[in-house]
Amino acid sequence: MASIVFFLLLSFSLLSAGKPLPKSTIFRPRLTSDPTTTNDISPTTYFEVTKPIQLPNTKPYSKLVLQHDFGYTYGSPPVLAEYTPPANYPSNDFAKIVLEWTATCKGRQFDRIFGVWLGGVELLRSCTAEPRATGIVWTVKKDITRYHSLLMNKQTLAVYLGNIVDDTYTGVYHVNVTVHFYPAEKKMKMPVNSDHLHNQWADLIIPISRSLPLDDGLWFEIENSTDVKSKKFVIPQNAYRALLEVYVSFHENDEFWPTNVPNEYISANNLTGFPGNGPFREVGVSLDGNVVGAIWPFTVVYTGGVNPLLWRPITGIGSFDLPSYDIEITPFLGSILDGESHDFAFRVRNALNVWYIDANLHVWLDGKSEKTNGKFLMQKISPLHVSLESNFTGLNGTFVTKVNRSIKSSGWVQSSFGKIVTESTQEFDYSNFMVMRKDGDSQIVNQMINFNDSVYAKMPSSVLSKKSLKSFSFYIFSDTVEKGKGSYSEIANITLGFNEKKIDDLGSKSSSSVLENLQNGQGSMLVKGNLVVSGLGSTQQMYNYGDDKFCYFRDISSSNYTIIYDKEGSTCSKRKKSRFDFAMGKRWPFPARRALKASDRHAM
Repeated sequence: MASIVFFLLLSFSLLSAGKPLPKSTIFRPRLTSDPTTTNDISPTTYFEVTKPIQLPNTKPYSKLVLQHDFGYTYGSPPVLAEYTPPANYPSNDFAKIVLEWTATCKGRQFDRIFGVWLGGVELLRSCTAEPRATGIVWTVKKDITRYHSLLMNKQTLAVYLGNIVDDTYTGVYHVNVTVHFYPAEKKMKMPVNSDHLHNQWADLIIPISRSLPLDDGLWFEIENSTDVKSKKFVIPQNAYRALLEVYVSFHENDEFWPTNVPNEYISANNLTGFPGNGPFREVGVSLDGNVVGAIWPFTVVYTGGVNPLLWRPITGIGSFDLPSYDIEITPFLGSILDGESHDFAFRVRNALNVWYIDANLHVWLDGKSEKTNGKFLMQKISPLHVSLESNFTGLNGTFVTKVNRSIKSSGWVQSSFGKIVTESTQEFDYSNFMVMRKDGDSQIVNQMINFNDSVYAKMPSSVLSKKSLKSFSFYIFSDTVEKGKGSYSEIANITLGFNEKKIDDLGSKSSSSVLENLQNGQGSMLVKGNLVVSGLGSTQQMYNYGDDKFCYFRDISSSNYTIIYDKEGSTCSKRKKSRFDFAMGKRWPFPARRALKASDRHAM
């Protein structure tokens, strides 16, 4: 019990006395130094494993839209730049548009969450890499073709990266942001924005985010389970389809929400300052006070999370390009085509401080009509079924949390395409198995989220459909041993999984894709005070992607900055098998990890 009190006191000493820094509070050592090295060593390249963007065989028009050094920027306004679209190019000639973020840093620094917005529309949510004395460099490339209509107009670019530089944390992030426009090949016939569910860009994108001027990012901050943040908007009256793209990230007391213990455990043991509310979180989205959808997010681990040495140079799944989540709004269009102001609102069930959330409303317009009309037909929301089985004595015990629900909505829109009846369905299933032992010095978590959504659109002459079947796995164990004099040793192993199958049936055009992305890490470290004196981090990852035209795999492993094994290819003939055993089902029961250090590993 004494060790718990020690770490709780340590956690509070690391929090800002004013507004909490945008940093997280579990599994985070405060790294204060890197081994002294000579300056003639090349910077280390960090990267996230993902498939390459498929590009046309044309020369891109590349535009540097921002170059900035992010020193002491915390609490300052976002950095702004005027964006102008490329001249002398017909707008519909671009087959692919790619955002490229490249940054370098040297010294010591935390990982920092940041965002890139264009005209208030978020293009990228990401986390910086943690530097070393010899310097690092990393690049994020993101396909932003879906924002095509936005990119064809003059806009204000905003980047917020809240960094702090002082005598200890010396790292300045030197950043270039570039947009690459790839013209279509002459033989390539550019698709027309005509089908109700066509996989093409919207005609208009409305930002559902905070408005400038600000001394922070444009995201909304959700600080607790009762906090609700909203934004008003007006939709054009000739819309025939709408989709809400939601960005989500979690920080401070909820960075590692899958490891948060139930409140009854905290109360029974008279613990204070402890991340609680259990391990389940749900982002709820409402329109004019009525639920339109939910998000059960993937558990992104940032570059300083668990053991920072795990993510050097291979970063965690989604940490350089956090996923966004789509919610179909078309069934509700009939309720908002009146030319009046309406509002989207966001809340997070069981939330602790703090969640950053905003959204982009993608709208398809009927060019042959000045006004469309529609009607909301029905909605069926199953109650949130929550099951919690607790069995603990003192600080030791087990907890099993299971949750499921579904949301189904339908409505119709009358446009020049005829009457389109749209039905959207979300289905969720969640399980979290948690073990606490060794009087709170050990914790085990094995969590699985199944998150499926589908959209069916019945048109006069056809039925179109889109399905996404996702599974997010999270497993961690750790064991902590007190060494005395303010030092401790810890081992922490982690497995992350992001799997998704997409099936699109768009009448004359059908497609499917499968992504299997699994990552395994093993770390150990000796910590004295706030300094990681020594440590080891090893990471293995197997990435498999395949669709109707393209396949990609990469099997890679690293240990303490060094790539041990790396094999990649683009063959579709045979599914590649990893050399590592990632099977989640084979990991129970497992050794344990410490969750009861509330914030001695504090990340931005």
